[in-house]
Amino acid sequence: MQFRTQIPISKSNHSIDYNSKLVSLGSCFAVNIGEKFEYFKFQNTINPFGIIFNPVSIEKIIRRVVEKRLFTEKDIFFFNDRWHCFEVHSELSSSDKESFIIKLNQIIEQFYLQISEATHFIITYGTSWVYREKEHFEIVANCHKIPQKQFDKDLLSLETIERAIHNTIGLIQKINPTCTFIFTISPVRHIKDGFVENQISKAHLISALHSSISQLPTSTYFPSYEIMMDDLRDYRFYAEDMLHPNQTAIDYIWKLFAEAHFSAETFSTKNAIENIQKSLNHRPFDPNGKDHQKFLSQLQDKIKSVEEKFPHIRF
Repeated sequence: MQFRTQIPISKSNHSIDYNSKLVSLGSCFAVNIGEKFEYFKFQNTINPFGIIFNPVSIEKIIRRVVEKRLFTEKDIFFFNDRWHCFEVHSELSSSDKESFIIKLNQIIEQFYLQISEATHFIITYGTSWVYREKEHFEIVANCHKIPQKQFDKDLLSLETIERAIHNTIGLIQKINPTCTFIFTISPVRHIKDGFVENQISKAHLISALHSSISQLPTSTYFPSYEIMMDDLRDYRFYAEDMLHPNQTAIDYIWKLFAEAHFSAETFSTKNAIENIQKSLNHRPFDPNGKDHQKFLSQLQDKIKSVEEKFPHIRF
């Protein structure tokens, strides 16, 4: 399949290798990239508090973790037979109040350690549109299917987004001053906001990011959104909803990401791991046959070679 790569993607000065410790945060596209890191056995943490789309909510949860400000009963509420929190995704919601608070605070402790040890943060912003809960006028990360009449919809200004970006970086650097940041914009279009409104939203994110990271030598930008809108603008690269990138598009964006951030040695290890992963999924015609037993022996040798070189990797 031919592509029309017109977007210049320079080689990053902050390369990722198999000793790197990664944190992937943000929109659902952060999960797509995070799952790639998982498949290729990088050390990676994906959205401990679930998918979060906007820069202010990402800053807010990072602030809570860095300051070790634990959740209490004041931070949660009961709706539709479950306990929820406006700061986290509904996948964490629970029917049990006490266990919900305990789980949220355990994630704070775990995530604090992951932040302090990370070498790279890959942050994907999805939208500039936010919802403010009317009673306290607080921006929420997730509405938890509460009726929309209880929220005001608002578009974040460039200044607010820039401040959120700088605050997020500053908070993380308080406990991890040497880490690197890779920012990107989700290629998923939020058409529920409207076609024009989606473009305005993405434009705000792009403008604020470029203004912010141009001043920060530890930060880089990867053009996920631009690749999808230009190289992959044909609908054959979209899922059935015609909004999310399909697997072909995800694989292509991942390929360009890897080319920008991986060294030749990392590529070699990645390819060896991919070979092992495919072999592990192999289904033989004769499981007891001599050829398959030889195949299994060779596979174990490959696994041992990788695991001896990188003790954190397990298949």
